[in-house]
Amino acid sequence: MALGGGTFLVQNKELPGTYINFVSKSAAIATLSERGIATMPLELDWGKEGEIFEVTSGDFQKNSMEIFGYEYSSDKLKGLRDLFLNTQTFYGYRLNGSGKKACNELAEALYCGVRGNDLKIVIQVNADDESLFDVKTILGTDVVDEQTVADAGSLADNKFLKWKSGITLEAAAAIPMTGGENGEVSGADHQAYLDRAESFTFNTMGVVVTDDTTKSLYAAYCKRLRDEMGVKFQLVLYDYAKADFMGVISVNNKPLDEGWSEASLVYWVTGASAGCAVNKSNQNRKYDGDFIIETPHTQNQLKAAIKAGKFTFHKVGADVRVLEDINTMVTTSDTMGDIFKDNQTIRVIDQIGNDIAVLFNTKYLGVVPNDAPGRISLWSDIVKHHEQLQDIRAIENFSDADVKVDQGDTKKTVVVSDLVTVVNAMGKLYMTITVA
Repeated sequence: MALGGGTFLVQNKELPGTYINFVSKSAAIATLSERGIATMPLELDWGKEGEIFEVTSGDFQKNSMEIFGYEYSSDKLKGLRDLFLNTQTFYGYRLNGSGKKACNELAEALYCGVRGNDLKIVIQVNADDESLFDVKTILGTDVVDEQTVADAGSLADNKFLKWKSGITLEAAAAIPMTGGENGEVSGADHQAYLDRAESFTFNTMGVVVTDDTTKSLYAAYCKRLRDEMGVKFQLVLYDYAKADFMGVISVNNKPLDEGWSEASLVYWVTGASAGCAVNKSNQNRKYDGDFIIETPHTQNQLKAAIKAGKFTFHKVGADVRVLEDINTMVTTSDTMGDIFKDNQTIRVIDQIGNDIAVLFNTKYLGVVPNDAPGRISLWSDIVKHHEQLQDIRAIENFSDADVKVDQGDTKKTVVVSDLVTVVNAMGKLYMTITVA
């Protein structure tokens, strides 16, 4: 990234940018940015290769066949349906995009992967004009493209295949495509995704993996971007509570669905974490996805899971609900207390960090003089931002006196001292009733 960011110990940063510390108490305008943005690398049977692609929730519902190769209701898209329950914008990346494309004598699939083997081409003489041909592209049992042409030279490539040159058209019932293969996934594929993800903005990243080597790669990436580059997001992994970091959420349950990875609940948790409002919590939230969740934990095991920083689902009557909306942080200090274990706290401080960084980097950096009026303007914008957080009850007891903006050690440096009190959702009720 071109601009510096992250945390600071002393005022010794070399790159221009925004450096923000959060500690426990002993376009740029001052508005709240949207949430609901998630990213994940995926193993797919079909789709774009070698690049991060954007999918909105509307795109997923209407164009899943084109984007992912299967209709919206397909069991193959169960995980993605869980993700999009709470995700508005998704940045996907295909990990296994180095495979082979299916083909036949007429055309080649647009993307590699086994789903291309379900493509076939039907050519019929037009019923109204025998000099014309009706050429259909069929995926599975669905007609995904149909053209009426006089010859092969008039055919246009569609969203599923590219026509070969020098072909001729003859009536044929169905010409299947064959040879499509998914690529093999390596550590280099995960690294390629992470390198590309650095230039995108998102609330939550998730990855469906079970090996600790890959999990540690992602956890280190999250910590580096949060602490060194000021990129505030949370990472969702399966069974990786040892991360012991407020930026990492460790899912403690697995699905019972045959053929799915035991890490598949990462889909739902990633979407739920990305889409959860800054003034809300996922605690006690009902799981409304497609998987059957294993919930074997006893009361003592649930208590232990909370202490260990594990994001756990448990059974409440007929429902499966989130026990505590927590991250993997278990080790605390004088400057990082228990409040940072709660994901609602992280959402608030990430909102502040991201919003103020965008505000400063686009409105003030290199533009506004570092004099008293300039610093007052920055102070005013930060106060306005925080007042909006207070209006939606994400923070409380805020006063404009809690923000101080001063000149730093150099003519170009601005130092901000900021005090916020985060509001958390109710989690426990202690009640005493006196009966006369």
